[in-house]
Amino acid sequence: MKTAYLGLPYSDPDSYIRYKRFIAANKAAAHLFSIGFNVFSPISHSHGINLNVGPGFWTTVDSYWQKHCEFLIILRLTGWTKSVGLEHEYELAELIGQKVLFMNPNTYQITA
Repeated sequence: MKTAYLGLPYSDPDSYIRYKRFIAANKAAAHLFSIGFNVFSPISHSHGINLNVGPGFWTTVDSYWQKHCEFLIILRLTGWTKSVGLEHEYELAELIGQKVLFMNPNTYQITA
């Protein structure tokens, strides 16, 4: 089974936007599971914890899981090109030679 880390923009001062991104992450992860990926979705897995410890904590936790996946799949939600977290995840993927794919949030089409 292919393993994938699902990256997407999440942080925003507006809690409703964060919630919408959480829902989008869950739907994208469900789709990936349905087409044969074993997915780690840090937003899906961590949103409910709501632990306000700063980005350094989550970067360390998420990097651990990302390193154990074959693919980084980036969900192209609004703001994805400005996301500091996604930038870190992309840089890590390049560093470890991880394959990067992109997912359309409306159609779930995956492209290289």
